[in-house]
Amino acid sequence: MNSQASITDGLSAPSGGSAAHTAASVGVILLAQPRGFCAGVDRAIEIVEKALAKFGAPIYVRHEIVHNTYVVNDLKAKGAIFIEALDDVPAGATLVFSAHGVSRAVQQEAAARGFRIFDATCPLVTKVHVEVAKLAKEGYEFIMIGHKGHPEVEGTMGQLDGGIHLVESVADVARVTPSQSERLAVVTQTTLSVDDAADIAAAIKVRFPLVREPKQQDICYATQNRQDAVKLLSTQVDVVIVVGSPTSSNSNRLAELAQKLGTPGYMVDSADDLQPHWLANATRVGLTAGASAPEVLVMQVVERLKALGAVSVQTLAGTPETVKFPLPKGLRLASAEAADDFV
Repeated sequence: MNSQASITDGLSAPSGGSAAHTAASVGVILLAQPRGFCAGVDRAIEIVEKALAKFGAPIYVRHEIVHNTYVVNDLKAKGAIFIEALDDVPAGATLVFSAHGVSRAVQQEAAARGFRIFDATCPLVTKVHVEVAKLAKEGYEFIMIGHKGHPEVEGTMGQLDGGIHLVESVADVARVTPSQSERLAVVTQTTLSVDDAADIAAAIKVRFPLVREPKQQDICYATQNRQDAVKLLSTQVDVVIVVGSPTSSNSNRLAELAQKLGTPGYMVDSADDLQPHWLANATRVGLTAGASAPEVLVMQVVERLKALGAVSVQTLAGTPETVKFPLPKGLRLASAEAADDFV
């Protein structure tokens, strides 16, 4: 499935029901835990907000800082301008790279143009970039598991001039043609389905037994945790609602996962997208949010479900998340900058 397509595309009302004629019967809302913002998203948004506070509007951001309509519109209102081409950034401007990362060519062009640059690439994506650069120097080629056209994939593949081969499915593995197999390594987009990525990685291992696998999987902790939470949630509800924008890869994967587990799963960008006919005969509704969706949107969906009859809200137990990534130099508190200089 294209990562840019919403999981709700092509879904229709249950047989015999419609928004106009089917009454929702929601009684209990179960909230997945964890859900919503991850550390990389928190950091990326804070970088834009700190840059706006320090340097004033406008601040230019290459690509959406994170894939969420609400977040992007909120930052636009504060003075952020989102662009795709560096030609749209005036000389001397402040530029932020999105959380998804950028290619080496974009980094070099931005530096050559003399912009004030802050890199909001998630550190877990940067880890993949560093690994690619390191192994490339040792003569490795790469098979990347990911979705074609996703900015994170473009950024990672753009770390090298060649030698990275993209696969999106197990079927693709049979068609991939690296120039050699003695020095071959696997890297992965960080926001994939954990189970799907594992199936593809296994197929790669069968075809290329000497392939080097990451010491720790590239799929990020937050993606893993949110998918694990949906696995737990899906067994206890009649339908799963995922808060997330259509362009959000990790949000789409959550709704897909619920469906694969046999529970209807739908994605909403906001409470206005919630369709009552999805909830026909659903007494227990599960609610979660992708890693780029703010909690305010979750609470708005809760209020919408209450208006449709929900009488209680319960939060499931889940994996605690305490990860926090530091801001780039130039945006931290003066005390933090001084500590770095001292070290």
